Amino acid sequence: MIQSIARALWLLLGWTELIVFTLLMYAMTFLPPTWREGWYRHLFRRWSRTWLHALGVDLRLHHKNAHPLPEHFILIANHPSSLEDVAIPSLFDADSVAKHEVRDWWLVGRIGAAAGTIFVKRESPESRKAASDAIRQHLAAGHNVALYPEGGIKGPRLQPAFRYGAFDISLQTGVPIVPVYLHYEALHDFHWGPHSLIDNLRNIMNARNNRANYYQFDAIDPRLFDDKISYSQHVYDLYEEWQARYLD
Repeated sequence: MIQSIARALWLLLGWTELIVFTLLMYAMTFLPPTWREGWYRHLFRRWSRTWLHALGVDLRLHHKNAHPLPEHFILIANHPSSLEDVAIPSLFDADSVAKHEVRDWWLVGRIGAAAGTIFVKRESPESRKAASDAIRQHLAAGHNVALYPEGGIKGPRLQPAFRYGAFDISLQTGVPIVPVYLHYEALHDFHWGPHSLIDNLRNIMNARNNRANYYQFDAIDPRLFDDKISYSQHVYDLYEEWQARYLD
């Protein structure tokens, strides 16, 4: 009983913090872009952490890399839940790639756009090309980029293959890929399936186990590969090994 009351108060505090911070972040999106360049992205990372408090998620980053994280990278991850949209930027200084629909989400879409999120219509070849060009521009400007090579949330387990976009860009730019494997101990509570985003957030808050484990591995040098197909397959094989280790 006492634990339930303490958790309820903790979540209430988290939602109060999130609502106030969100309104401030939204108001600051109306500042001229040159005024908020740089510092707004750092505030966005802090704002992302308030989501974890509000949802009651125990997020742990496990450093499985033998070598330091490179200063410049393309981060990739599997994508079983909506939580990644705030959990990844809470841990890594990287501009995210998100589906175009997120741009229209109330308050959140405008905040994400102001923080440097790249939006893409996955079913549109023109939009995918524009997103690839935007990723290259962000990388050329010295920013890191985070994306999901499965092409969206398709299921709690890995899809049969990765899309080639991230690997093609890595080969062309020479920027290494940093793979992160995401594991939710209550996988089906965290997974965003056919239900709404609100239902997914509610399920996360009520999860039987609130632990989220993010495993960071060594960066992968694109110079080791001749083409995007072999590059993608090599990384996908690693993800299958991690899935067998941490999920199965």
